[in-house]
Amino acid sequence: PFVPSCLRARKILDNLTHSLAGAVLGQMGLKKKTGLGMATLIIAANIPDIDAVATLLGGVQHLAIRRGITHGPIAMLVLPLLLTGIMIWFDRWQGRRGKRPADRLPIHKGWLLALAYIGCLSHPALDWLNSYGIRLLEPFSSQWFYGDSIFIIDIWIWAAFIAGVWISRRREKKGVGNWQRPAWISFAAVCAYIFTNGLITGKAEAETRQLLVDRAAESGLADVMQRRDAMVVANPVPLQFWKREILWRDGSAFGSGEFALFNRLVLGREQKIPGNAAFLESEVARSSKDGAACLFWSRMPVVTAVGARVTVRDQRFMDPLVGDRFTVRANVRKDRLERSRP
Repeated sequence: PFVPSCLRARKILDNLTHSLAGAVLGQMGLKKKTGLGMATLIIAANIPDIDAVATLLGGVQHLAIRRGITHGPIAMLVLPLLLTGIMIWFDRWQGRRGKRPADRLPIHKGWLLALAYIGCLSHPALDWLNSYGIRLLEPFSSQWFYGDSIFIIDIWIWAAFIAGVWISRRREKKGVGNWQRPAWISFAAVCAYIFTNGLITGKAEAETRQLLVDRAAESGLADVMQRRDAMVVANPVPLQFWKREILWRDGSAFGSGEFALFNRLVLGREQKIPGNAAFLESEVARSSKDGAACLFWSRMPVVTAVGARVTVRDQRFMDPLVGDRFTVRANVRKDRLERSRP
């Protein structure tokens, strides 16, 4: 099917970003600290995604597993140790077979371990930047964290990383001094880009909150943004880093809008949240493993009911191209549904 195929491609491209981050770190000079330095950095930058095997579960149950335990503090401690052991074994195995490249630097165990940690830690740092979410404290806490600064596939970061690695490699092969400089410039440019995007997200969210407060005041209502279940998310969009898709809810209604750095903030028509939404969510979680997984992962659940058929989606992923992949439908007992109506 088209949609799952798009998502699989997205995952491959997401790992391209992690691989490029590892390569840039290597070209900054870290790969020269020990044999297998570059390979260790690139593998370590991807290794937390071993939880991708959860996608074999089918349905949406993988949502409750992905970006969890393998991205948390225990994994960040253990995975680099395991990778270092594997790389040392591989180097010795090649040596015993006479296959070890003659130009490979000697293995420095301390630096190899340090590179494994650096590469591994770069993974959750990048994953946190988008709005998909990551459980940074798993298994000690299942709280989701969101950076909301970078779209999950950012071609501007690709361009900077690829340019830094390519120019640095060319200079290195030609024997040009200070061949690490292009990689350092690339790294600094990406850091500045991420920081700028964080400021744009902050500005978009602040303006949206103020607009919602002003709109409520004009209607003679209390400050809706003071409600505990109120939320504003400035969702990054592809290519146009200066724009944000605005998603908001105040407990009784939700809506979306558009923000551009140099244009006026525009909010669309609001939609009412059903008075029995909490009940419907609990019924879906009770009756469906997919439903429980989706609600555990969901940041901004949208629940609708047609008869006894209940649909759960998330405001972040309601685009028709990907929405079905993050949607759960379940039947709720009709008698219970009738009793729950507000």
